[in-house]
Amino acid sequence: MGKGAEDLRAVEAARAEGSLTPAPANERVTLTRHLAPDDLAEIVEHVWIARWDLDDRAHVEQEVLPFPCVNVVFGDHRPGVHGPVTSRFVAHLSGAGSVVGIKFRPAGFRALLRPGIEPVQLVDRPFAVSRALAAEVEAAALDAALAAADTDAAKVDLVTRFVREVHPGVDDDDREVNAVGDLARRDPTLTRVAWLAEHAGRPVRALERLFRSRIGVSPKWVIRRFRVQEAAARLAKGIRVDLAALAQLLGYCDQSRLIHDFRSQVGRTPARHMAHCAARA
Repeated sequence: MGKGAEDLRAVEAARAEGSLTPAPANERVTLTRHLAPDDLAEIVEHVWIARWDLDDRAHVEQEVLPFPCVNVVFGDHRPGVHGPVTSRFVAHLSGAGSVVGIKFRPAGFRALLRPGIEPVQLVDRPFAVSRALAAEVEAAALDAALAAADTDAAKVDLVTRFVREVHPGVDDDDREVNAVGDLARRDPTLTRVAWLAEHAGRPVRALERLFRSRIGVSPKWVIRRFRVQEAAARLAKGIRVDLAALAQLLGYCDQSRLIHDFRSQVGRTPARHMAHCAARA
């Protein structure tokens, strides 16, 4: 495989993970992802399982720019319901532990919320599982069963059975939000909400209301998150890019707008981010 092909695969992997920095080379930290079975594909994207067993003085951190969706986490590190976040998230790992996470499709989690809680309340605000999920008793049983399970296959089976038992299924609006979100994620030339609204056959305001009711953020926010993730994936892998050309590729009228969005979400400029990733690597 040529270097160019390797670079493109590295970018795709980083984009899929939402990873901001190169993963630490540490065999004592593992992360596996398990795609949802076909019957849950409209609800769950994948189940992820992380394990770590570090020396007393060892410490690992990983920066992520999360996707516009909900992750429900069970285990030893920040368990709870985590919705979209407006800036980067840094996982600090030490000691030993494990977590199991359910990464829902953008509109896949809404139906599980306890009455009185709206998706917009999850933005930048983690909730305890017992507070956010209507199926509180079933979630507590799942938490206990996951702690006792000793294989990844058993954990994934427990999670999928839980979702099948408690989720009432998605409706047409959920499907539309997921489809429009997928389109914005795949096609970097779609940079304006009006274009997404035209694709969906809805007025812009109607699409905005739909997104906020289903995932808690606007379609404009979703577009910008995907564009910054694309830029971050390229910079993190050390691929030399012309920032003005990258801004044009991602639909920005000039590179200053890209720099603004990047800094507001990642916390540093693209140039400083590239230097940060190089130092970590």
